[in-house]
Amino acid sequence: MAFNFLKRIKKSSPPENPKGASAIVQNLSTQPQEALQDSTNKPEIVDPVAAIATQNMDLLDVIAPRKVEIDFDYLQIDGVYLRTLFISGYPRFVSPGWLEQIINFNSSLDVSFFIYPIEGKSVLDDLMRKVAEMEAEISTDLERGKIVDPATTAKLEDARLLQEELVKGAEHFYEFGFYITVRAADLEQLNHISKQVESTLGSTLIKAQHTTLDMENGFLSTAPFGLDRLSITRNMDTTSLATTFPLTSAELSGDKGVLYGINTQNGSFIIFDRFSLENSNMTIFATSGAGKSYFVKLESVRSLMLGTEVIVIDPEGEYKALAEAVGGQHISFSFSSPSKINPFDLAQVYEPGENNLGLKILSLHSLFKVIMGAITPLQDALLDRAIVATYRSKGITQDPITQTKEAPLMEDLYKILIGMETPEALDLAARIEKFVRGSFVGIFDKQTNIEIENPFTVFSIRELQDALRPIAMFVILDFIWTRIRKDLKPRLMVVDEAWHMMRYEDSAQFLWSIVKRARKYYLGLTTITQDVEDFLAQDIGKAIVTNSALRVLFKQSPAAIDRVGEVFYLSQGERNLLLGANIGEGIFFAGTNHAPISVVASAEEHKLITTKPSELLQQAQQLTSFTNAVSPGETARVITKETQ
Repeated sequence: MAFNFLKRIKKSSPPENPKGASAIVQNLSTQPQEALQDSTNKPEIVDPVAAIATQNMDLLDVIAPRKVEIDFDYLQIDGVYLRTLFISGYPRFVSPGWLEQIINFNSSLDVSFFIYPIEGKSVLDDLMRKVAEMEAEISTDLERGKIVDPATTAKLEDARLLQEELVKGAEHFYEFGFYITVRAADLEQLNHISKQVESTLGSTLIKAQHTTLDMENGFLSTAPFGLDRLSITRNMDTTSLATTFPLTSAELSGDKGVLYGINTQNGSFIIFDRFSLENSNMTIFATSGAGKSYFVKLESVRSLMLGTEVIVIDPEGEYKALAEAVGGQHISFSFSSPSKINPFDLAQVYEPGENNLGLKILSLHSLFKVIMGAITPLQDALLDRAIVATYRSKGITQDPITQTKEAPLMEDLYKILIGMETPEALDLAARIEKFVRGSFVGIFDKQTNIEIENPFTVFSIRELQDALRPIAMFVILDFIWTRIRKDLKPRLMVVDEAWHMMRYEDSAQFLWSIVKRARKYYLGLTTITQDVEDFLAQDIGKAIVTNSALRVLFKQSPAAIDRVGEVFYLSQGERNLLLGANIGEGIFFAGTNHAPISVVASAEEHKLITTKPSELLQQAQQLTSFTNAVSPGETARVITKETQ
């Protein structure tokens, strides 16, 4: 992109200053000087509201600084040193995003742009005259045998190009003012930062100068008043002006949402509302101990504070302490657990055009394929006939009125299969017998006796064997899905160690169906896994990633980085970042944007969500020491007081 190096053609007058802004500026610029003469003019203000009410002070007097010292090369306001720079020279060519180094500068800077549109006709008239002058200068030099000034040739080329674009209407003309105010705690630091800013700009051939003897107007020009007191501008066309757009780094900060962490590239907060995207699903990939569960717990507790309901499927019992701390509901599944879910339960929500019984039968087909393993087409047909007969035995048909009756149990299906008296049906019955009468009895053969009534609900399957975990996760997911359709509200559903579901094609397909339909029911599904290869080995795994608008990558192993880089289109620098990332560091993807992230939590949050064994042991020891230090009665009183 080219900046047009023409002399100033026409100076448009800056817009008139609003009356209110002028009053503020006048007060700020005059009152401090009076305060210099008598530092006791303004008393110390502890409470601004009380000062206005009891001391009869105006609002402007309250917010005005106590002391302002104006030097020829700096400004001092209440002990803070400030210096304003203006841009006086630009290179002929710059690339888009040339301001990135200033925007991400490692110090506090106040940057102001002032853009004044110029009338096209007057610019064209002045350009024609300027082109004629430069052509005459070149012709004169050639006639006299002199070497043509290269600067004049370059200016003429730019002027002709601009003239052509203005005539076509492809470009417009503007005047551009660019000011920077540096602040520091002392004069030495102010000089140091000023030199750094000048050097940073100088590396792109941009020249900055001090607003010497005019520091007061320089400060006001970078204050949030919209006032250009310096009026030092440069002519630019539309293309050149577009390169000054300052937001070049990936900013993922919104005015609402959850604080996920800090952008390590520029130090900004990553604040995002996942429900504002095309879908609110999230996938998280990381090695063991990289901080994925820590990140999800942090998002869950912060989302809960904003009114979002959170439901977690917890294979390792990591969320129990957090659920107890926030007053949530912790439901444990095991052989001896009183909590039961009947896989045959129907959704108690009727939607026009939707067959609840048919959808449930399809879901049961997938579940029993996970339980039974591979079955033949004949067995699949027999299973379908048996499931329909099982519901019919309880009086449940395709009629929605009948679907409110008590659902059948797995034992009822077992009896139907036995009653068919065919080898194929008996084989199917044998495969589910252990859930009805064998070693797995008591898990999925009882009527449902739980409900999701708490805004923070955790389903724990820690006590189940590995072989049963995919089945339990399937049943719990199906149960949650039938319940959340009753009423629309923002919900997060977390599926930890989702690779269990990806081990079987049918359970993976069921998870994929929820991913596709979650947006319709105001649900954000979060899938977490540390076995990247297993998750992405299937096309369904890649489809889940594609249909998740939010993706988070933490530290990756060298064995998985190539696969991750291929799926997420990572650059070599991003791959290196993930290979060398510390705990809680990674890359945060939101839609088409992504940025490096460092997860941060407060001390109180950290106590609730940490999973480090050493820290958990220390917390347990502290609790034991506290309990032993007081009597049981005192302990009870302390706990009661804290609860109140």
